[in-house]
Amino acid sequence: MEDRRWSADQDHPTQRIDESDEETAMCWGTLGSLRPFPNFQSDKDVIAIHNAIAKKDLTTLVRILTNRTNSQRQRIAATFEEASQKDLPTCLKKVLSGDLEDLTLELLLPPLHHEASRLQQAMAGLGTNEETLLEILCTRSGRHLKQVQAAYKQLYKKDLEKELRAETSGDFLKLVVALLNKEDVASNVQRDVEALAASLKRKKPDADVWIDILTSRDCQHLNKVFMVLELLSGQELEDVIEKQFSGDFQMGLQVLVQCIKSPDAYIAKRLTSMKAPIVQSILIAHCEEDLLCIRVAFLKLTGTSLYTTLQKHFKGNYLQALLALCGAED
Repeated sequence: MEDRRWSADQDHPTQRIDESDEETAMCWGTLGSLRPFPNFQSDKDVIAIHNAIAKKDLTTLVRILTNRTNSQRQRIAATFEEASQKDLPTCLKKVLSGDLEDLTLELLLPPLHHEASRLQQAMAGLGTNEETLLEILCTRSGRHLKQVQAAYKQLYKKDLEKELRAETSGDFLKLVVALLNKEDVASNVQRDVEALAASLKRKKPDADVWIDILTSRDCQHLNKVFMVLELLSGQELEDVIEKQFSGDFQMGLQVLVQCIKSPDAYIAKRLTSMKAPIVQSILIAHCEEDLLCIRVAFLKLTGTSLYTTLQKHFKGNYLQALLALCGAED
């Protein structure tokens, strides 16, 4: 195999990797804001990144890494390591710091590893970040979450469900475990409406009934159930839940209902906090999937585009990175 390391008088790899156009053909037509970079060649990007690290040229690093899809970034990282015998994230840490470093390292994680990492961080240290747990568990399919569990096991050598059980308790624990293992089960709308309505008539509503139904039906079915329940009660379901339940479980049910009604609207609401860790993680997780829909929901919710809002809260290279992931003004 040909040696691709840099020598003292050589600033680029000796061999070009032929890149496939297949990814470009597959990604167009999605609702993501970030598309495959045309005429992508990982060796050319690696040369530019290598030189940018040497010169501490953060603008070039941001421009390249935020204008490539995750698949393309994975190829860049592999080519960089093969050519230099050095790990790209480790090299980037030497020239980056703060929020920009955090964002850049997140960009280099494969998607499933990114979500596994977010879950791990949500459970790390004192206390648990319940909203981050719920954001991922409520907006991802059961099939996808099985893949996240496998990625978590690979990264941390621990079982995700056991970790969730250790970090949560009571009805909230039952809810997050049910969400992690959710599967769509066929049911009758009227039967589910009657079961949920009957639970609300008790002195203490049966949490298990709500957990079972809301984590084992598809969204189309549940939205029909919600519509009937709201007609019967004359209230939004979130308001009913607020009166009937309390604590983390109340919040969990409310988030779940919001995500079933409109995951885009829920994530847009999360973005309004404009907290750097939340904003960057959401943009990275959704820029190749459905960020265009989230941008529409954000504009409807706030009256201001996400692109403009980012410019009011962030600055410098970090802002440029966020804007590149966001895509454009609405």
